[in-house]
Amino acid sequence: MDTRHWQSPDSNASALPRVNLLGQSPIFIETMRLIKKMAACDATVLVQGETGTGKELAARALHYLSDRRDFPFIPVNCGALPDNLLESELFGHERGAFTDAKRSSPGLVAQAERGTLFLDEVEAMTVRAQVVLLRFLEDRQYRPVGGHRISSGDVRIIASSNVDLNDMVRMGQFRRDLLFRFSILSLTMPPLRQRDNDAVLLAEHFVRRFATQYKKPIKRLHPETVDWMRLYSWPGNVRELQNLMLRECLLVDRDTIQLSGGADVDAQQPASSGDYSAQTFKSAKAQAMIQFERTYLSRLLTQTGGNITRAARIAGTDRSALNKLVKKHGLIGAQFRASATSV
Repeated sequence: MDTRHWQSPDSNASALPRVNLLGQSPIFIETMRLIKKMAACDATVLVQGETGTGKELAARALHYLSDRRDFPFIPVNCGALPDNLLESELFGHERGAFTDAKRSSPGLVAQAERGTLFLDEVEAMTVRAQVVLLRFLEDRQYRPVGGHRISSGDVRIIASSNVDLNDMVRMGQFRRDLLFRFSILSLTMPPLRQRDNDAVLLAEHFVRRFATQYKKPIKRLHPETVDWMRLYSWPGNVRELQNLMLRECLLVDRDTIQLSGGADVDAQQPASSGDYSAQTFKSAKAQAMIQFERTYLSRLLTQTGGNITRAARIAGTDRSALNKLVKKHGLIGAQFRASATSV
């Protein structure tokens, strides 16, 4: 396989759409082989993997390589579905079904008709949401809120999660029967640290793309940077790499990207000398805390692509409290969020 975007290697490849997944490592090629096989059937798929590994891009590939490619791909963030409007969001409602229902509206299932409904972050679903979805998955039938007619949804379901749902089942946080419904087919996206030289390949791709997008000169990777990329563990995976290359392209004036040794995703921030001997304990502690908070938040937002809700979940803190801390340090979630990209 060459270093272009992945396409089916068979003789009909030209008839298939190009998918935004890039790589040449053996584990990546095997993952793409599975995606192609799973796209050929219509069963429900559970896509698993760490944050930033490209689960939604894999779901889109499953859709656009399938016979449903000419119909809608509708993504749903399960963590953002409010319980009180759950059925309305999924199944639609009739006029007058509730106070603000001034006209009938189709739900997400109807919008995805003959296409694919992608359920992202299914681990974030409430117990009630799990029950509602399980009922629909049993026979693909539903009734809009306030309606009397039963409708059938011709949709393929693809779900994704970045946590082990089996662990959640054991802890009583996720329904076992729903997990069985989701995981008829199961696909795991490999972390970047397992993808051999793909980090360098992707970095070069992002550099070229951002140079074109922002009308900047194309920078080259310094040999030490290449060595560092091969050794770094990439906890934020491809999203972390993408955001790092974006910041290097926009903020660094050198014509080469130089990262090595102790470089990290917050490398553009000036390092502290660590010499607190001329300060009082209280002052030194306050300075160290500020530096820690900023570094931690920068890395966290890089890992989550600027998603405050997801960052708060990882940090184990309240979303509003984390948002205040982000604003305190002048960090903006959008600066960590690159547009939809290749992985």
